[in-house]
Order: sequence, then C-alpha cells, then structure tokens
Amino acid sequence: MEAALRGSREPGVGTDAYATLDLALRVGELLLAGGDTAESVDLAMGRIARAYGLPHTENNVTLAAVGMSYMPRGDRPPVTAERRVRRRTPNYTRLVAVDQMVREAAGGLLGFQQAKFRLSDIIGHPTAYPPWVQATALSVLGAAGAVLVGGGVYAALAAFVATLLGDRTGAWLGRRGMADFFQMALAAAIGTLVTVLLVATDAPVRSGTVIIGVVIALIPGRALVVSMQDGIAGDLVTGTTRLVEVLFVIVAILSGIGAVTYVAARNGVPISLAHLPTAPTLIAAPQTLGAGAIAVTFAVYHLVSGRLLPPVALGGMLAWAVLVEMRGLDLPAAPATAVAATVVGLLGTAYARIIHVPALVCVTPCIAPLMPGTLMYRGMLELTTGRTGVAAVVLAEALATALAIGAGVYVGGELLRLARPARRVLRPPRRVGT
Repeated sequence: MEAALRGSREPGVGTDAYATLDLALRVGELLLAGGDTAESVDLAMGRIARAYGLPHTENNVTLAAVGMSYMPRGDRPPVTAERRVRRRTPNYTRLVAVDQMVREAAGGLLGFQQAKFRLSDIIGHPTAYPPWVQATALSVLGAAGAVLVGGGVYAALAAFVATLLGDRTGAWLGRRGMADFFQMALAAAIGTLVTVLLVATDAPVRSGTVIIGVVIALIPGRALVVSMQDGIAGDLVTGTTRLVEVLFVIVAILSGIGAVTYVAARNGVPISLAHLPTAPTLIAAPQTLGAGAIAVTFAVYHLVSGRLLPPVALGGMLAWAVLVEMRGLDLPAAPATAVAATVVGLLGTAYARIIHVPALVCVTPCIAPLMPGTLMYRGMLELTTGRTGVAAVVLAEALATALAIGAGVYVGGELLRLARPARRVLRPPRRVGT
C-alpha cells in the first residue's frame, strides 16, 4: 500500500498523505470535543485536507468519532483513518484558536509543519480560566438565575450555595466513576433540598426562585443548541444522539427535583405553587442585569475569552428583553422564546462573522437566560400534588420551550445566510510548502 502511494504524482497521494489525514483528524477531534457542530467540524476537516493536498475526501463525523477517507485515482488503495472522541469538554477559547488556524491554513498562510506546531501549541495552552473560576462562575450563574425570576439578595445567596454544593458533589462523584445522570440528579436534589429547608423554616426568601436558579445553571444549554443545529442541518445521527443526551440530563434534573419535593410534601413541608414567580411582563433593571450576568458566567464556565464577555452580556440582556416583550404580548412560552432566540441567533452570528470567530461562541451564552427553569419546577410540583394531567402539559411546554431555543438560534443564523451567504467554496486545492 505504501509503495502504491509513493508511486503516484497525484496531489495528496504520497507518504505525507497519512500526515495530512492525521492533522485533519486532530483538528476535527478538538473541535468536536470542544462543543462545535458536526457541520462545522466536517467543513474544517475538509479545508485542512484541501490545503495540504487531499482535494476530495469523504468525512464522517459522529458524536463519538471523526473519520476521513481519501480515494486516489486509478487502482491505488484508499487512505483511511479515524480518531475517537473519548472526552467532550467545552472549551470555546480553543474553538476560536483552532478555527483561526484553519482559516490561515486554507488561505495559504501556514505551511504544513507550521500548522502542526500551531495545533500542538493550542493543545498545550492553558485554559482561559482556572478550574476554581469555572466552579465559581457556575454558582454565580445559579445566583443570577434566582435574581432573574424575581429573587432578592438572600435568594441569590441561597442559590449560589445550592449550586456550588451540587456542582462540587457531582464532581466528587464523577472522579469516582459515577454516571453523569446521577451527578445531575444529585445536584438538582441538593438545590431542591435547600429550597425545602427555606420553606420549612419559614425563611424570608422567595424559595421558588432558589431552585429555579439552580435549574437554569444545570440545564445543558450548549448541548441543546448544538443538537438542534445538527438535526436541522441534516446531521441526523449526531443531532439525535445529542438530543437524547440532553433529554437524559433534563430527566435527571427532574428526577432530583421530584424525589426531594415528594419526600418533603409527604413529611408536611408546605410546598405549593404559591412559592413560584410569575411570567415577566415588564422589563426591570434587576432582571435585565441578572440576564447579563447569566450570559457572562455561562461564557466563563465554557471558557470564552475575556474580550468577548462584554458583547455576550449585551446579548444576554437583549435575549431577556425580547422574551419579556413577547410575553407581554400574551405569547406562550415556547413561541416567545423562539422569537428571542432567533433575534440572538441573527445578531450573534452577524457579530461572529465580523470578528471571525465561530458563531457558537457568541450565540450560545446569550440564550442561557431563556432556559425554562420555572416551567420545569412548576411541572414537578404539579406532579407532586397529584395533578398528573396538568403536570404533563407543563412539562411538555418546558420541553417545547427548550427545543425552541435551539431551533430559534439556528433559524437566526439561516436568516443571515439568506441576506449574506457564508463563504463555503474555497479556491482550487494546491500544495503548500513546508
């Protein structure tokens, strides 16, 4: 096989074909592990392959692996390779760096060896924030979520503590091999337990806002957006797998909430729907600032670089303002959320194109304030009180709202593409010197 490869003069068929495939696969692995969509990963792998001499590759991107195959002309055997993605840890700073490297390689600004060294530097570069900052950011996200739905200072403090306890307990279980499902269920249970204790002790806190803040922090907004984007874009296997993963996380959160709420109700804790906040109809400064804080802390938790935090904060506040205006027009939760997500998807994608970063980095943090935490908690309370039919309707509305977020973000990007199509066709393939 190697002799056949060496004997051809066709671009990309030589002993360096394996090295080119390896580089493209490493790029795809980093992007997929960092949280990018299957469509973007496929495009990036193809651009790297064309830049370094493999003009017509067949790429295969799933949630667990990336593969690439090149079939040379004639009777020569194909070149095929695959890399498994064993650990998916969102790192948006790395996504931006890899995307920039791919752009430079496709534009002929990087030789092959330079690209290899650049990729090694990206892999070895320390994360944008240390782990303790990420943990704190998630807890602040929970506190900001409590403020978003009308909680005060004490509710924010309680949500901060509950989210921190849940996250650290889940991390401790994860280091001991516990499945992610049980980690999320326990984190939600801890948040609900804090709420139950506040109700049982008659504390002067809007207890419902505490658990809603925790739920907003736990809902996997990134995976939700990416799953809908993959599915709508036609990557059905990857999109469906991601969506099932999101649904399992939501079920885990609901399980944790439901178990603690049921036990508390059976033991006489006066938990009722009266503890829940109502849907917002007016734009207020505390809630708007809370939405900005949620977007920023979500971005920090997913390692978005500091220079992008100010526009992310503005995007989060815009998303919340549009949602409130739509609810003020008596739109149901799902359509109102879809409109807000579409606006953010349109403007966020436009801004991402201007500064040349993946749209996911600018858009995903901004939709965090739209997460249906109130609906999920209300549905579990209805279920606890025995109103199964009402609970099913509310939980279905919560799920529809969550899916509307991902769909709205994608639709916003597609609307921009209608007005200004993204450049997808590259110049003819050519060899780049090392």
